[in-house]
Amino acid sequence: MLTNPFYQLSAPAVRRLGMLGILASMAVLSGCDVHGGATPSGPVPHTGPVLTVLTVMPNPHTLAVNGTQQFVALGTDAAGAPISATPTWSVVSGGGTISPIGLFTAGSVAGTFTNTIRATSGSRSAFATVIVTTAATPPAPVVATITVTPTPVSMAVSTQQQFTAVGRDAAGNIVNIVPIWTVTNGGGTINAGTGVFTAGSAVGTFANTVTATSGSISGRATVVVTASTPPAPALATITVTPNPDSLARNATRQFTAVGRDSAGNVMSITPVWSVANGGGTINAGTGLFTAGVAAGTFTNTVTATSGSISGRATVVVTAPTPPAPALATITVTPNPDSLARNATRQFTAVGRDSAGNVMSITPVWSVANGGGTINAGTGLFTAGVAAGTFTNTVTATSGSISGRATVVVTAPTPPPTNIPLGAAAANGIMAGTAVTCVTGGIVNANVSISPGNTLTGFGPCIVNGIQNLGNAAAAQAQLDLTTAYNTLAGLACPPANAIVANLGGTTKPAGVYCSASSISVSGVLTLDGGGDPNATFVFQAGTGLTTAGDIVLINGAQARNVYWQVGSSATIGTASKWQGNILALTSITLVDNATLLGRALARNGAVTLGTNNVITLP
Repeated sequence: MLTNPFYQLSAPAVRRLGMLGILASMAVLSGCDVHGGATPSGPVPHTGPVLTVLTVMPNPHTLAVNGTQQFVALGTDAAGAPISATPTWSVVSGGGTISPIGLFTAGSVAGTFTNTIRATSGSRSAFATVIVTTAATPPAPVVATITVTPTPVSMAVSTQQQFTAVGRDAAGNIVNIVPIWTVTNGGGTINAGTGVFTAGSAVGTFANTVTATSGSISGRATVVVTASTPPAPALATITVTPNPDSLARNATRQFTAVGRDSAGNVMSITPVWSVANGGGTINAGTGLFTAGVAAGTFTNTVTATSGSISGRATVVVTAPTPPAPALATITVTPNPDSLARNATRQFTAVGRDSAGNVMSITPVWSVANGGGTINAGTGLFTAGVAAGTFTNTVTATSGSISGRATVVVTAPTPPPTNIPLGAAAANGIMAGTAVTCVTGGIVNANVSISPGNTLTGFGPCIVNGIQNLGNAAAAQAQLDLTTAYNTLAGLACPPANAIVANLGGTTKPAGVYCSASSISVSGVLTLDGGGDPNATFVFQAGTGLTTAGDIVLINGAQARNVYWQVGSSATIGTASKWQGNILALTSITLVDNATLLGRALARNGAVTLGTNNVITLP
């Protein structure tokens, strides 16, 4: 019978060759006389090689319902050399039927029939798997290349070598072929159907001499004929993989073994598997390992043996991961915490299990009972403007567990409700050097200048009050202005009231607000008196005051209780509707169309009015 597993004969190929051709090929390999004769019967002394390995090909193979496939068996001796075998064919696990010469016919039931094809020769058996599908058999792919192996191969004179040919399409997929074998460059002879090459008597290298042809495509192999048969390589090492391997209790792992000779060349082996140092059990034939229940490291326990050579692998059996501890409590700190209105505080949360062990959590933060707002991701709390004690308001939640903290929001110490201006109170404008006005300006109050006495632009600008220019009244007013300025500058400013941005678009309750540099107002600044007509607002500017907006007073707030203490100079921008008392160390400027319900009181410099400015006492 055919012994080359790589010549996979399809049903059309079987019909082309014909049953006679198949039987003839079998006869050549088995020693039968195809002309009707037979080899002599009776026992034959066993002097040749012994069948060691039997292989069925193709394996696995897919074919359609009721389709046919020619299976072949390859026999080799212990050295891997081809050897004739006459197997008995049978079907073990269903899927179809098979003829005495290995021609399989699929049944009508689709499915995977594992190791169903069996070939038996003497005490040796081999199996192949068949996959029966309901789909029609696809058209045969076109052969693009043929690879002949082995190449090169070294042979002694008169010895035989089984060559195999593998066809592939343009995409590299294997294609079933039935090659015709020839010798093109000498070196010996070859069976045209089976590919069994017999070396000649001439020693030498015969490049690309063994040729396998299918249609117009050929593949070739080189033969080196030597004077004597080289000794079969001896197995030197066996490598077992994976190594090391970690697996859970009762889990399985497929181990594999690769044999090599002393030169590192891979050798075919059929190892016997065993467990040397515990850790589980293993299938002696397949190498499928099953871990035991005892956890631990089992060094060099999985063993693959072929002859006197063994290879080993270490197994680590792991205990199952214990269940994650459950979160039992969350502690939020600081608790309680006291902070001023609009102040911020970073809260933290620590989770613990029922045994008190700290657990990593990523809580969601919220405010349950008022007092301010909090960043849901970071826990940064910002106090509101309402003072009070907000019990268990800051909340950190993870899953179904929450922790809480109490917040006490304190009201800042209010500024004094009566900041005396003394003799400066009657003045709408005070300056240290001069007062100028372009046109259209109206001052509905007194004007005082000291120690200077220069008043320019009146008229056309108008003063509806007394002009004290460099006299004793003006000097006393400057002394009282200095006292009021220093009082305002000395008021405590809560850290939460530090000004870090433009005040336009904001609403402020009564209190002291401060900036180390200048204060800017673009847009509307709303001052909320909270229903208190004596609510006092003090703004401390380290350097300047610059405006491009308006002041709006609500809920009882009054302009007379608003103070702007400016460390250098103030500029009230075009058309600004400003309210409050401006006490500047240096100078004050009102740009065109700006109005002031309050006072422009400059200690050392000048007060300058543009066009159409109106100043009225609050």
